[in-house]
Amino acid sequence: MAPRRRPQFTQENIDQQLQQIHLLDPSSSSENLEQLGPIIKQIHQTRQQDAYLRSLTSLIQSKDAEIERICSENYQDFISSVSTLFTIKSYTKNLRERIGVLDKGVEVVGRGLVEKKRALLGSKKTAANLDEAIDNLQACLRVLDVVNRVGEMVKEGKYWSALRSLEDIQSMPPTSLSQTPFFQHLLSSLPSLRGQIKDAVTASVKQWLLDIRNVSGQVGHLALEAMEVRMRKWKHRRDKDPMLSMSRVGSAVELVTNEKNEFDVLHNDTVNVDFKPLYQCIHIYTALDSIDDLRKSYQADRRAQSDLILPTPLYIPSLQAHINEITGFFIIETHVLKTTAPFRSPRDVEDLWEGLVSRLREGIEYALRNEGDPEVFVKVKEMLGGFVGTLESYEYSINDLQSFILVLFEKYASLLEKQFSKRFEEIILQDDNVPMYVEKPTEMNAVLEVAWVGRAEQEELVMQQLPASLPWSQSFYLCSQDIRNFIRRFYQFVEGVPQHHRNVDDLLSKSLDNLLSNHISSSISQRLASTSTLSQIAQIVTNLEYFQVACGELERGCTSLRSTQRGASITLTSTASFSSTLARALARITSLITSKLDDFFGLSEYEWTPSSTNTNSKLSFMSSMSAKSKRESGPSMYLYELINWLTTVVDSLVVKEMYKDEAYKGAVNYIADCFMDFLTGRNVPAINEAGISNLLVDIDFLEEELKSVGRGHLSSAFSEIRAMTSIPLSDTVPDYMITNLRQTTYSNVKPKRLQALLEKLAKYGASCRDSPSRERGEKRRKEAEAVGRLFPGESR
Repeated sequence: MAPRRRPQFTQENIDQQLQQIHLLDPSSSSENLEQLGPIIKQIHQTRQQDAYLRSLTSLIQSKDAEIERICSENYQDFISSVSTLFTIKSYTKNLRERIGVLDKGVEVVGRGLVEKKRALLGSKKTAANLDEAIDNLQACLRVLDVVNRVGEMVKEGKYWSALRSLEDIQSMPPTSLSQTPFFQHLLSSLPSLRGQIKDAVTASVKQWLLDIRNVSGQVGHLALEAMEVRMRKWKHRRDKDPMLSMSRVGSAVELVTNEKNEFDVLHNDTVNVDFKPLYQCIHIYTALDSIDDLRKSYQADRRAQSDLILPTPLYIPSLQAHINEITGFFIIETHVLKTTAPFRSPRDVEDLWEGLVSRLREGIEYALRNEGDPEVFVKVKEMLGGFVGTLESYEYSINDLQSFILVLFEKYASLLEKQFSKRFEEIILQDDNVPMYVEKPTEMNAVLEVAWVGRAEQEELVMQQLPASLPWSQSFYLCSQDIRNFIRRFYQFVEGVPQHHRNVDDLLSKSLDNLLSNHISSSISQRLASTSTLSQIAQIVTNLEYFQVACGELERGCTSLRSTQRGASITLTSTASFSSTLARALARITSLITSKLDDFFGLSEYEWTPSSTNTNSKLSFMSSMSAKSKRESGPSMYLYELINWLTTVVDSLVVKEMYKDEAYKGAVNYIADCFMDFLTGRNVPAINEAGISNLLVDIDFLEEELKSVGRGHLSSAFSEIRAMTSIPLSDTVPDYMITNLRQTTYSNVKPKRLQALLEKLAKYGASCRDSPSRERGEKRRKEAEAVGRLFPGESR
């Protein structure tokens, strides 16, 4: 295979190509150097060709001999070849010259191109440096933009995004920027930026704490209102269903019912508490590994806020507002506790609760220390009752508050008792002690609904024809009404308080006993002392009877009046007090009757030593007794008036028959005592047998009158007088001195009284001038001494 021939470039080709080169293009802003490449390559090839030609010439010269030889052999060919060679040589020479010129031009042009190339390389290096600088600046700008946006995000409250941006900066992959002082300075400033984020999120939580403090009162108010509605609904349902009577708000049955109507006090149309700032702060502090600092700071802030809820001193008119705020405070705490565990611990919340409850108790106790109105205690209890029920539903311990309510209850019961005691005393004092009068059935029903009387008597009174007078006076009705009101208000205080019901019932028993005994019965007793009208005292007696009945009815009826909670039975001891006052009332009747009897006895004019017609005769004692000229044939005149007055007054008393009999008995006993005093007392110095006989005539008259009014059994009051007077009249003192006879026949005769009677008979005999009388007198003296020796220490 023949060798590949080199391309041949003629001068014309080279000139033509050079003419086509335009180093400076007028339409272009840059030099057209790229077109020089092919030309320079061609020139280089031309130079190689020229060197080749020189080598060829030398070879030709060396080969002239051979050529001559060959030419001699091939002369014509040679001549032709030489001619061709010369022609080529001529062209080669011209080409060499042209190449030389061209080489100089190319050298000049190439030198400029090299300078331009060098400048171009410098420009490219500068451009590369600028590009790198621009890239670095752009990276710095991006980092600075992130840092700037961190500040904006902090202002916008996007704390977590800001913190994430800082983390992104710190975790950037290594680049040329990573080694720059700028980036190192930026990394050193990241803790400061984190601190700014921490400070900003802390400030947001501080503002949130201020906001929830301002809204806590509203939250508490809504919660307490919801609890009040809940308690009212449950009470309504409990009243309808007796099986639920022992279940209270908060019981399992009630909780199931309430789940259907649960009200969110934190998110509603009135209040919407946003916990995002706290959650965000917890998240940021957790990321910064500073959650313990936030926990301590939050507890300190909440403790400070809890300390500011209750002022010192606490005033009752503002108590509800403070309770609202406390309720809202701990409802918010409950929500935080449930949604941020373990950030918020139950122990921290319990500490706040225990401290605030303790201050609340102290504040209320101080505010109520001088309070005398029991209604204020009721209002405080109602406020605390709703508070206790609400916080119990949020699982707070309410034992201390329930115990405190019972402490308040004891003070309330004392004030209530004091208030009603004054009212009872006023009722008794202002009573006119006349039977209560009713005209209409509605009035009768209203009275019977209040009065503590037995069912049987109620039915009798209902059947009574109206208008009618009731057995009792106004005081019994008003006291019965107030007793019911007292019991209702008594149990109203502890409604919904599940503790210590037995103590409550015991306290009610004591309070009722105190009111009934010391303020009703005692007031009636005092009123008795100032009442002198027998009809009023008789009405008081009837009232006392009904109060005795009321005590029994109270014991049975208090169960229906007290709260729905279980308790002990009510036991009253005040019946004995009314019985004692009733006895005093009956004694007062007797006292008034006997006082009037004294007036009658003041009119009596007895002749205790009437003279005998046979004063000088020697008749026996019995004969002299039958021969008295001064013995009365009829009773004393004052006894007619006395017995008429007594029967009229006693029979007109509106009391039971047994009490009338007691009045008669008291009057008869008093008359008997007066007669006994005539016979044995010091007012009558001497007496004779005729005087005794006259007194016995009066006694006979009284006994007959008592029989006529059906009180014959009361004649026993004169049995001692009859037995005692029979001894001197029948001259049976020796029989009396015999023990067996004295214990059987004269058992009711007191020796001292008999001795006094004998002494008066002795004085009369001693005062007489006739011997028989004086002898009888001496005999009576000796008998008196003998009787006195039987029982020397016995009183009359």
